[in-house]
Amino acid sequence: MSVNLSKGQAISLEKTGGGGLATVRMGLGWQAAQKRGGLLRKLMGGGDIDLDASAVLFAGEKAEDVVYFGKLSDDAGSVIHTGDNLTGGAGQEDDESIVVMLSRLPQRIDQIVFTVNSFSGQSFTEVERAFCRLLDEETGEELARYTLAGGGDYTAMIMAKVRRQGAGWQMTAIGTPATGRTFQDLLPAITPHL
Repeated sequence: MSVNLSKGQAISLEKTGGGGLATVRMGLGWQAAQKRGGLLRKLMGGGDIDLDASAVLFAGEKAEDVVYFGKLSDDAGSVIHTGDNLTGGAGQEDDESIVVMLSRLPQRIDQIVFTVNSFSGQSFTEVERAFCRLLDEETGEELARYTLAGGGDYTAMIMAKVRRQGAGWQMTAIGTPATGRTFQDLLPAITPHL
């Protein structure tokens, strides 16, 4: 059963029947907002929005590695980006996803922060139905979902983090707007959430 997370809410990552998860997938979906105006604009829809999902791997407060459209795997091969989507979709399915093999992560990695940025520089006022969700990769079961409520005049969002908690992992919805076209631009905004 999926949990709809609100900003700041955290859940423990466990299998439905108990025990820790081995592999999770963070999915990102979005749709370009419908243009306001004449009939021709309405018929043409919202156009394309190039959002990019990134996973920044931390050891304490130090960014150790990153996975994004330009680097599809971390150095250990435990976090995999499935590919870049340059346009978005209908805001119902995952347009980009990042697979995290929790059991294979280097022990020094204690947090992974997931970000979304508008590579084309368009603001989130031009985005509808944006969400991130976490799934059990083995079963396909959706564990948690965080939906962006309304767009804003920003170009990025620090969506969520997954961090070690004892022998397991916990996901926290962050949902903090930021400005930047790449994950590097977002590093100062990520630091307060570690």
